Amino acid sequence: MPKIKICTEINAKKTIVFDLSRSIDLHKISTEHTNEEAIAGVTSGLINLNETVTWRAKHIGIYQNLTTKITQFNYPNSFTDEMVKGAFKSFKHQHYFEDKGNITVMIDKFDYTSPLGFLGRIADFLFLKKYMFNLLSKRNSTIKEFAESDKWKIIIQK
Repeated sequence: MPKIKICTEINAKKTIVFDLSRSIDLHKISTEHTNEEAIAGVTSGLINLNETVTWRAKHIGIYQNLTTKITQFNYPNSFTDEMVKGAFKSFKHQHYFEDKGNITVMIDKFDYTSPLGFLGRIADFLFLKKYMFNLLSKRNSTIKEFAESDKWKIIIQK
């Protein structure tokens, strides 16, 4: 099971970073390059505990649907989303938020299992783990960009 961990330091309040991280609207912005859209469940605004979202996007040249559910939620410290249905055999994405002075440290832990057994493990080694790392890094860069400017006010109504 591949594991990805990314730590991002953001010069913004933890509550803002937390809310941007669970924003369906910001997720759409961060994945424009994959034509990602929310097609079922929570399709805009902020997702909460026990809610689901189904995404449709083009990844690695193929359109796919992926449904995730928020399975753990501790505002504004952490939340977890897990795959309910999709191309992976399974995945779990844990989001943690820590105060470090005036900085919020956002920690992503993404664990997944590829389908197709041995062939999936080869895909992980050759390209999939790097692809997922880059996708998550792009998302985190977008969160950082919005949180460190006034752009977050477009996404979050406080």
